[in-house]
Amino acid sequence: MRCPFCGNDDTQVKDSRPTEDNSAIRRRRQCANCGARFTTFERVQLRELTVIKGNGQREAFERDKMLRSMTIALQKRPVDSDRIERVVNGIVRRLESSGESEIPSKLIGELVMDALAHLDQVGYVRFASVYRNFREARDFEEFVGKLGTDE
Repeated sequence: MRCPFCGNDDTQVKDSRPTEDNSAIRRRRQCANCGARFTTFERVQLRELTVIKGNGQREAFERDKMLRSMTIALQKRPVDSDRIERVVNGIVRRLESSGESEIPSKLIGELVMDALAHLDQVGYVRFASVYRNFREARDFEEFVGKLGTDE
């Protein structure tokens, strides 16, 4: 594993343990060159997933990209980061076990929207504003107005 600080290839594992939900192995590493410490995670990957974007372009699925977007939507909300991790792990497992290796980005967006709707309403609206490309305050009003009728 390459050191993210100095780029050295020689790093040593100092500690390994499973994550709380047993979905990954957390490893604490130390660089032999600069002495910096950092954490890596090792996860099981059932299959390589490719995302098919709306314009037909294909790119490799990035779990961290999904995690980042959900974390941003839930910023300063009372949702524990471990809970976000578990939700992301659940979505990834669902995608990997679907039997498909090419996943439309629209499906991923809808799975994230559904998860956020159950996790936190404010995070749900924040994510939807970007995902659904809200342009004006009226777009928010219409979306939030529908929230009251869905329940």
